Amino acid sequence: MMSWNSFSQNAIDSTQIQLTKPIARLVIKDLIQFDGLSSEMQVMQTILTETNNKLLSQGELVANLKTQVENYQSIIDKKDQQFNTQEQLSKKLQSELKKSKLKTKLMGGAGLIVAVGAAVLIN
Repeated sequence: MMSWNSFSQNAIDSTQIQLTKPIARLVIKDLIQFDGLSSEMQVMQTILTETNNKLLSQGELVANLKTQVENYQSIIDKKDQQFNTQEQLSKKLQSELKKSKLKTKLMGGAGLIVAVGAAVLIN
């Protein structure tokens, strides 16, 4: 088999390029800017990741709060139903109490009439 040195990983290019001073400065300036931009990009990606995490957390909190509001509303509705039922029962009990008092008065009056009638008959 033939070995291709140009594609081998062991091949070392020993050619040197000489840059003039102004071009070398521009190359250095570009490399420094690239390094700065790379760092800035990493920081921006970190900030973006943290912001996304915060957004997800806030979404979960909103969902939990909505669930709590729904639960509280359900509790309020049940309490309202209980108050309405209690009010209806109270009104019904009051009307029955009035009827009972009327019956008691009628029975007391009837007993008085019977006593008077018996007294008249005895005399």
